[in-house]
Amino acid sequence: MRTAVSTVVLGLALLLSGPAHTATNTQPDPELRSKLREAVKASESFDDRFDAEVWLVDMSGRTERWLDNHDRRLDILRLVHREATRRDLSPEVVLAVIQVESGFDRFAISPVGAQGLMQVMPFWKKEIGRPDDNLTKIETNLVYGTTILAHYLEREDGNLAKALARYNGSVGKTWYAERVFNALEQYFHVNR
Repeated sequence: MRTAVSTVVLGLALLLSGPAHTATNTQPDPELRSKLREAVKASESFDDRFDAEVWLVDMSGRTERWLDNHDRRLDILRLVHREATRRDLSPEVVLAVIQVESGFDRFAISPVGAQGLMQVMPFWKKEIGRPDDNLTKIETNLVYGTTILAHYLEREDGNLAKALARYNGSVGKTWYAERVFNALEQYFHVNR
């Protein structure tokens, strides 16, 4: 379990490593640092086995174009669902962010150094006292990324478009949120 949480924490750092997180030269948010530390400590998200099977089968078909290995795809989908629901995020929104950020490539590295599925910036590892976390580990990346996105969603009073702009470091612009919303509609059939 500790390894899984470390992987998720790594995922959050990757998400923050995207262009949006490098657009400003401010110090990391202490409140977000605290939330990331807490996220490293947290379980399964499905209450009902039938609901799990329906969602996993549906999303498996939708993500097959990026994740051709069936077992790996299901593992990633379970982790996305778990970490998203832990933070009161829509798992489909998280999938759309991943599609936009990395195309489901867990080894993706942006030009500014963001890493993993959710393109988390590596500086977060040091900020929360976990310099050895591996942001290419799927669980770690998802923990970091979903915690960061949930923090920005709370900060923006539930306005997903504004939270996505913060996540990407494009505050005041709509292009990134539009890309995520388009991915939701095109790949995950979720309308705004």
